[in-house]
Amino acid sequence: MRLTDVHLRRGDVPDAEAVTAVHLASRRAAPMPAGVHPDDEVRRWLTGRLEHDEVWVAELDGSVVGYVRLTPTWLDDLYVLPAHAGQGIGSMLLELAQALRPDGFSLWVFESNTPARAFYARHGLVEREHTDGSDNEEKAPDLRMSWG
Repeated sequence: MRLTDVHLRRGDVPDAEAVTAVHLASRRAAPMPAGVHPDDEVRRWLTGRLEHDEVWVAELDGSVVGYVRLTPTWLDDLYVLPAHAGQGIGSMLLELAQALRPDGFSLWVFESNTPARAFYARHGLVEREHTDGSDNEEKAPDLRMSWG
């Protein structure tokens, strides 16, 4: 795969199934707590987010292999299919987020997800706040990182 073969475009409701598949597969492969919602609830929730948030998808050969979901001040999701991790797609999506939010943004990442923490740090994000996880659904320690 060459990064020039990856196409970034705005995501929309018709992408809900593909975005959900990326989300679920990526979460399951990452060193983070298991999700607390059944797959069908995640699908409904992400469909709603596609209607309201700014979502960009990364396509390779016509298939969605990653996505980033943004609000005005937060990067809420950045996931890449495990089979395509480490190939630069996540970097493309994060660099797009940085270009779209030049004034900066924050994100939450689980403390246990050391690969994601290292990835964000390599791209200039800084750890700002650590929590015990009592305020997230998984009840697992997390931290807020920011860029800009």
